[in-house]
Amino acid sequence: MKVQVFRGLNLLLLSMAAMTPLSAQDRSSLITSEKHTFRLATLVTGLENPWSVAFLPDGRMLVTERAGRLRLVGSDFRLDPKPIEGLPESVERGQGGLFDVVLHPQYAQNGLIYWAYNAPGPDGWGTALARGKLQGQRMTSVQVLFSMLPKTRSSHHFGGRIVFDKSGMLYLTLGDRGDKDRAQKLDDHAGSVIRLHDDGRVPADNPFVNRAGALPEKWTLGNRNMQGAALHPQTGELWTHEHGPQGGDEINVMRPGLNYGWPVITYGVNYGLGTRIGEGQAKPGMVQPLYKWVPSIAPSGMAFVSGSQFPQWQGDLLVGALRGQMLVRLVLDGEKVLREERLLQGRAGRIRDVRMGPDGLVYLLSDGPDGALMRLEPSRP
Repeated sequence: MKVQVFRGLNLLLLSMAAMTPLSAQDRSSLITSEKHTFRLATLVTGLENPWSVAFLPDGRMLVTERAGRLRLVGSDFRLDPKPIEGLPESVERGQGGLFDVVLHPQYAQNGLIYWAYNAPGPDGWGTALARGKLQGQRMTSVQVLFSMLPKTRSSHHFGGRIVFDKSGMLYLTLGDRGDKDRAQKLDDHAGSVIRLHDDGRVPADNPFVNRAGALPEKWTLGNRNMQGAALHPQTGELWTHEHGPQGGDEINVMRPGLNYGWPVITYGVNYGLGTRIGEGQAKPGMVQPLYKWVPSIAPSGMAFVSGSQFPQWQGDLLVGALRGQMLVRLVLDGEKVLREERLLQGRAGRIRDVRMGPDGLVYLLSDGPDGALMRLEPSRP
């Protein structure tokens, strides 16, 4: 009961802070979009290549840093200088390291926290999934639930996003590890979404469970490198976006057993050369993207807008961009994108993560050696 009261008071204070009347100086920093006027508030600095943020019920936040550190941010937005101990070893190589962190849907009852990371193993490293319980400054009861195979020494395309669906199933995105042909192999974890029970068991209704030579964890195939994933608030389906090569970033709806085409079909081309990859842009039996970007924006992080703070954005899809250094808002009609608005261009750096906070505000992480946790705060009349 005390935790619930504290959490409610904390969220109320955060919302009140966001609605505080603005001074003349604050008004000069307002950002006007098509539907809302807001300000970009920097909450925490000094983060080294932050990758993901999760919200604890007591108002604190967890932030992963790619170098392998899990950090605590207080409800007062003070960064604890001491990283959380007890995580298994992660390998920082190129794009690899510590990735997503999420709470179990029943966290209040079981205290479980899940994270994805680049785990060492035979012949190299690859994306893995673990869970544990936070006790003070240490992660305890740590279990490794999944580790992709085969492992290689490539430093590219790890995926690393985690999503729970409404029935409690867990989805983990995996990149092709820089070896594009792996994405079409059913006996290889690379280039796919995998689906598991929350304890790492393979669901009996996964699409490839009874197919000879196929890995039963696989939910999809033909994906290049998915660094954004979110559950649609109405349909409950998993939406992802993924990096294309030179051009051809995609948004897709992940459905069981489907082939999303990489590298057989793509709207991108070979880096530098501009030559065609695979067989073209379409092929029977392979899924067309719901939406694409040519040229690439290098998407990372994704969230559907919910809550009362941005009512005119309700149900819109927000996508962070690394190369584009912006936040993209997509207006949706079912699975059709009606329009795109580009926000914060050059103002927030390389946006790595996008999250809806429990206070209804939009939180962002900027990627870099001095990364930051930021928040969009709507202005009030």
